[in-house]
Amino acid sequence: MSTFKAIVIEKNGDEQTVSLKDVSDTDLMDGDVTVRVTHSTLNYKDGLALTGKAPVVRRFPMIPGIDLAGVVEASSNADFRPGDHVVLTGWGIGETHFGAFSQKSRVKGGWLVPLPAGMTSAEAMAIGTAGFTAMLSVLALEKFGLKPDNGPVVVTGAAGGVGSVAIALLAKAGWHVIASTGRADEADYLKGLGAAEIIDRSELSGSGRPLGKERWIAGVDAVGSHTLANVLSMTKYGGAVTACGLAQGMDLPASVAPFILRGVALFGIDSVMCPKSRRLEAWTRLAADIDRATLAEITTTIPLSKVIDAGADILAGKVRGRLVVEIQRD
Repeated sequence: MSTFKAIVIEKNGDEQTVSLKDVSDTDLMDGDVTVRVTHSTLNYKDGLALTGKAPVVRRFPMIPGIDLAGVVEASSNADFRPGDHVVLTGWGIGETHFGAFSQKSRVKGGWLVPLPAGMTSAEAMAIGTAGFTAMLSVLALEKFGLKPDNGPVVVTGAAGGVGSVAIALLAKAGWHVIASTGRADEADYLKGLGAAEIIDRSELSGSGRPLGKERWIAGVDAVGSHTLANVLSMTKYGGAVTACGLAQGMDLPASVAPFILRGVALFGIDSVMCPKSRRLEAWTRLAADIDRATLAEITTTIPLSKVIDAGADILAGKVRGRLVVEIQRD
């Protein structure tokens, strides 16, 4: 019986503890594919789970981590064989099923997608759920029929994971990107990603009017609450906004005015239970559209042993771009 390293969240009454410890194959949960995890990433949701700031984890003990990339070690699933390189985002891993902050994971084959050709496991995790969500947002805006010629696009939470990748994708596609951030010192970083304008998040984070001045035709919002309400109120006639985050809150203190007076559309972006066909479409586009040099510039790599501390940092807004976790080398 082999043992390997994993971060484990345990709970005794109301007290949560998190530690890096040895676990064994017999501790893993049911699944038809066992993956040797080489890389993961740290998302805002992972920070919430590691710190216990929100009820992300729904069973204990739990190995957190909602994204993984690695190599199939064993499989009884017809779609995957030992040696295959795979990616998994969402599907409740790290919440209800043992997740990615572990050197080994046993999962359902239906949750996996093949690692895109020409992409490394580290690059896939530099994209991760955040970049995957950004791509789903871009696809939603495109399928609605919006194009760069229609006007600017605003991206909120711009220095975070979703925001950083969204800016890079939209700018490369030719959009005039307005980046909203509360970190003024990140202006050069955001412009380097392709942002044409930087606005302070205070312009959007307070109580607003049902309808504001029309400023953009599209938006990618990772913040929620008043910020999303204000983004909607300032969206031009016939525009659309994607909602994919809740950093400010889960509430939406808005009115119906943007929808019935300007025909604005609001698209909810779910990356957790997203169907496989849409996952494959998004990963195919990411492999084709993401600029590898830009991706490298927005990525910091940390070892598994640094994840627990980094969980608090991401909630405190101290993390720029993407954090890749090197679980073990390919």
